Amino acid sequence: MFQVQWQVSTFQQLALDQLFDFLQLRVSVFVVEQQCAYPELDEYDRHIETKHLSGHDEAGQLMAYARICPPGLRFSEASVGRFVVKKEARRQGIGHQLLRVALNEIQSCWSEQSIRISAQDYLQKFYEQYGFVRVSDVYLEDGVPHVEMVRKC
Repeated sequence: MFQVQWQVSTFQQLALDQLFDFLQLRVSVFVVEQQCAYPELDEYDRHIETKHLSGHDEAGQLMAYARICPPGLRFSEASVGRFVVKKEARRQGIGHQLLRVALNEIQSCWSEQSIRISAQDYLQKFYEQYGFVRVSDVYLEDGVPHVEMVRKC
């Protein structure tokens, strides 16, 4: 099992190599592995209140990443997106760690705030374990089936 060190940064705090690693992981999974051509980069990445959560192994290699958006940016609630675990690090519990750290970060930044996510449909049960409830029908986002889910504060 991987020992993961977690880090939260704003866009302005990111070093160029960190940004490159985040974008490379996101593109390799969401665009290449999932065969989904879509505009992976958007203005949410560099919003002043957006948090970039990353998990690195003992050698400093990026294993997991999530983007945390403040309330009012993507949804009226806070949100977690671009949730990704490196292929060779999956099924090690890192996704669970990543989500717990993201939820803690949201609580510390915006307490008493509900969280809304646009989750890939096949991950619905994963998010339900953390109190998320499906609030939409299945819809296609960039050609991939998604559902909106909300976790009340």
